[in-house]
Amino acid sequence: MAPSTTSILWFRRDLRLHDHPALLAAVDAASHVLPVFVLDPRLLETDTPRARRLLASVASLQKDTRGALVVRRGDPVDVIPELAAQGGVQQVHVSRETTPYGRRRDEAVEKALAEDRRELVATGTPYAVGPGRIVNQSGSPYKVFTPFSKAWHQHGRPAPAPRPKRIPWLRGDVRSDPLPEAPDMEAGEAAALKRWESFLHDGLTAYDKERDRPDLDTTSRLSAPLKYGEIHPRTILADIAAHSAGRSQAASTFVTELIWREFYADVLWHHPDSAWHDLRPELTKLPYDSGAETDRLVDAWREGRTGYPIVDAGMRQLIAEGWMHNRLRMITASFLTKDLHVWWPVGAQHFLDHLIDGDIASNNHGWQWVAGTGTDASPYFRVFNPVTHGKKFDPDGEYVRRWVPELAHLPAGAAHEPWKHDNGYDHGYPQRVVDHDDERKETLARYERARG
Repeated sequence: MAPSTTSILWFRRDLRLHDHPALLAAVDAASHVLPVFVLDPRLLETDTPRARRLLASVASLQKDTRGALVVRRGDPVDVIPELAAQGGVQQVHVSRETTPYGRRRDEAVEKALAEDRRELVATGTPYAVGPGRIVNQSGSPYKVFTPFSKAWHQHGRPAPAPRPKRIPWLRGDVRSDPLPEAPDMEAGEAAALKRWESFLHDGLTAYDKERDRPDLDTTSRLSAPLKYGEIHPRTILADIAAHSAGRSQAASTFVTELIWREFYADVLWHHPDSAWHDLRPELTKLPYDSGAETDRLVDAWREGRTGYPIVDAGMRQLIAEGWMHNRLRMITASFLTKDLHVWWPVGAQHFLDHLIDGDIASNNHGWQWVAGTGTDASPYFRVFNPVTHGKKFDPDGEYVRRWVPELAHLPAGAAHEPWKHDNGYDHGYPQRVVDHDDERKETLARYERARG
């Protein structure tokens, strides 16, 4: 029997029309689909780069639906049931949410809909393998990446979902609030697919050799499109498998990075408190610094004034672009937690405040990995040396000179050690705020005491 109703497709972290299982379910369930995006004040309460990037993606989706997308401002717990009641909608379709806030919000919306005998239908997730699905033989979640990765490969995943041949959008019958003016930046499904195609054909082959080089800018830059669901990881994985480069070491390395994203989402699914609290209990007694002097040092870190060129370059790129190379995320995180002895949530929040791709699972668990409180099996002795890492991953100093103009006069690798050159501080670059060797020893001593 042909359906003769309307379903709602509530977009969240799935701002695309290809490879969208919830869209297929909404089309199959009704004769018309009302596409909706809710401007949730909880997610847009501050004018952050992440919020601006989200608005740009929603604006692109509105064009892709040829204006059918209905935008409403307010709490989804109120907005979605109200829209469903107004349109006589029995089913609201979504991609299953996996973050702590998203799960609480969806449970509240589901309850509100059920009170009016309506249904929230969740199909698919933002991940190739949904969080919570991969467990060990005893049924427990994995705590370390390598065994999770092996199980992930063995688990398998569905093929990308086809785009419906025809999407019967409901048009003109429902009021839409104006979308705040979106910034002019690369966003949306078409841009994501174009970027991915370019990387697949031109950038993937050297990924394993060049991915740690911030001076070369040879990463995929797909973290933001994945964050907003402008492209699904299933699509990426299927394209890699079909491409001639898909059997290379470079492709394997790239897939491993995608699995890290899936792993951190799985960790957060099983341990929601780990978003802002130490995952591992071993270091709960670790002392952290605080007070006016620590605040001054943290400000120097935030502003790129630590006196360590590679750290400062990364922090300045973050402020200027809302993005930072992954290697620099680790180096700067290590400096805050192990050179300045500051608890990782301080840095994680700063990153989320400025990253356009800020994803709470990947960001916060990445911070915990560096800090030694997260998923790594033996993390306590890892302290990144900002000088040796700078020389290794930015050997000619190009990245540093790009973001730290006070050191542009120093040639090649000299930019990483201005203190070794008579003219190193001629253009106002700050002196080092701490001595790395001393702080490394202090960190290891604190770790040993905390673990003892």
